[in-house]
Amino acid sequence: MYSLLRYGVALSVALLSLTANAGLQAQLDALEPGATFELPPEQISSLAIRVPGVTVSCHPDTVIDPGGQGNAVDIVAEEVTFSGCAVRNWGSNLNELDAGIFVAREARGAVVADNRLQGPAFGVWLDATPDVTVRNNTIRGDASMRPNDRGNGIHLYNTTGALIEGNDIRQTRDGIYIETANHNVIRGNVMADLRYGIHYMYSMDNLLENNVTRNTRTGYALMQSKRLRVINNRSVNDENYGILMNFITQSELRGNVVTGVSQGRTGGVVIDGAEGKAVFIYNSLYNVFEGNLFADSNIGIHLTAGSEDNEVFGNAFVNNQRQVKYVATRTQEWSEDGRGNYWSDYLGWDRNQDGVGDVPYEPNDNVDRLLWKYPEAKILMFSPAVDTLRWVQDAFPVVKDAGVADSYPLMRIPADLKPEIR
Repeated sequence: MYSLLRYGVALSVALLSLTANAGLQAQLDALEPGATFELPPEQISSLAIRVPGVTVSCHPDTVIDPGGQGNAVDIVAEEVTFSGCAVRNWGSNLNELDAGIFVAREARGAVVADNRLQGPAFGVWLDATPDVTVRNNTIRGDASMRPNDRGNGIHLYNTTGALIEGNDIRQTRDGIYIETANHNVIRGNVMADLRYGIHYMYSMDNLLENNVTRNTRTGYALMQSKRLRVINNRSVNDENYGILMNFITQSELRGNVVTGVSQGRTGGVVIDGAEGKAVFIYNSLYNVFEGNLFADSNIGIHLTAGSEDNEVFGNAFVNNQRQVKYVATRTQEWSEDGRGNYWSDYLGWDRNQDGVGDVPYEPNDNVDRLLWKYPEAKILMFSPAVDTLRWVQDAFPVVKDAGVADSYPLMRIPADLKPEIR
């Protein structure tokens, strides 16, 4: 009798909750365009906003919790503002695009701001929504799940004109994922404890500005995209790569600071012989690198697979174990109009005191490139044979292979980067 009574009470509570939620949904559907509505101080299973131009906010004690099923909030009307709500425990089905807040393509101009989200699948999904703003939200994934089984914090799919600004994202799969999404601004977000902080795929004409990543596997994964402007971002102690570029063209990277990429991990496990790279550039051409700081990493910059014809000048490479790793078919000149880069291991001189070194900086010799091509030869690193090879290349420079040369190395760190040097 007791268990039956307890079951009956639970059933009554569930029915009351369902009835209350149905009544709340009816109130939302009955709003006039442009109305303002505050959700009551109770637990709400899920809701949809279908009236254009309304502003929906939450009482401090409101919690939206769909019980691990589907979306918590659906926005399906234009110019809706949804703000100040606690959203949790939505569905975990990535194939069904379960999300804390799902913004449909009909919701042009939606604003999602100042919400607190924690759940297993996508935090905010933007489904081809034009001109949407996602600002100042706190998004947390489910740390009990494998990282690859979690959703992304904010996912832009085929979205144009979006502003993604001031969000704090942790423990999701990727912080912000941008897929076939053009003409968007990603600004001032903080991301940590992720696979990738920001992940671009097949996207054009985006601005990525003033973001910070910490302790991710890769801070900024830029892939298969064109005309990206990557300005004044920071990567701090990311594991494998600060900035990873794969088939990126016609883009500019200016004023970025990447420090402490030195672990070389996969899935949190340190791989023997792996190297953390401040910047890794694969099959990427016609890009501009200016005014960046790459410091305190295993490798400052690694270019491979035809990554040629990039302009690299005015940068600072400081205290990396290896400044440059590059095997090329032709020499790359890394200076512009008599201005090269600062290299902390440059041993040249400046007799006329014009701030530019008198001899070029050439970071890699033939022996370096030989060892990269044939890693098993590293056992000979300190042998007389290697010493002989280095002597031969110095004595007979005619046999020098193509590589990187900075003909105008800077003697001092550019002034705008000095505050970043600790």
